[in-house]
Amino acid sequence: MKVILNKDLAALGEEGDVKDVAKGYARNYLFPRGIALPYNEGTIKLFETRKDEIEARKAAKRQDAAGLKEKLEGLDLVIAMSAGANGKLYGAVTAQTLADEFVKQGFQIERKRIEIPGTTIKSVGRYKVTVKLYESAAAECSLTVEGQAVKTETRTASSQRVRRREAGVETQTASTGPVPEVPAEVKPQPSAEVPAESAGDAAVPRTVEEGKTAEDGAAPAGE
Repeated sequence: MKVILNKDLAALGEEGDVKDVAKGYARNYLFPRGIALPYNEGTIKLFETRKDEIEARKAAKRQDAAGLKEKLEGLDLVIAMSAGANGKLYGAVTAQTLADEFVKQGFQIERKRIEIPGTTIKSVGRYKVTVKLYESAAAECSLTVEGQAVKTETRTASSQRVRRREAGVETQTASTGPVPEVPAEVKPQPSAEVPAESAGDAAVPRTVEEGKTAEDGAAPAGE
């Protein structure tokens, strides 16, 4: 089915272009969104009246693309990635990686406009990447992928941290003083028993009279 593009669509073409598309794609997507119009006598006449306006916009886009091309080709992109001793990256540089890097440099470049040799980069080195701009214009950018050593924990470093922790515990103990010992349980000492009175000891008199009687002895019988 033939249609005339009413707006730019990166995956299809530019405003005013005549394209052949599937009917379902046109009816369900392009027409409802105003991206394209059916190709017929009415729309052809409509676009004839807009021809100068459309060409003026395209000329402005070409000029912008030329300026962007110059700026992008003046860049020297540098991306650092984790890599092994053999230069192999632990990850990969993708079109999205470069799109994010372009944003840092102040350029909004769509990921789908970036072409990388072999789709992804998996080794350190210098590369050329292509950025598609407007129509047939494209920029070639220099890219350097640098490797970063992965930091691994050694046994020595681990043991040093353990020693530091132990030293910290000792320091804390020294600052708070020795822990007092808990005294052993004090057992009660047995009380001194009072010796029982021996059978031979004299009984203590209970009254004075009884004492006197005991001293004087019993009165003789018959008195």
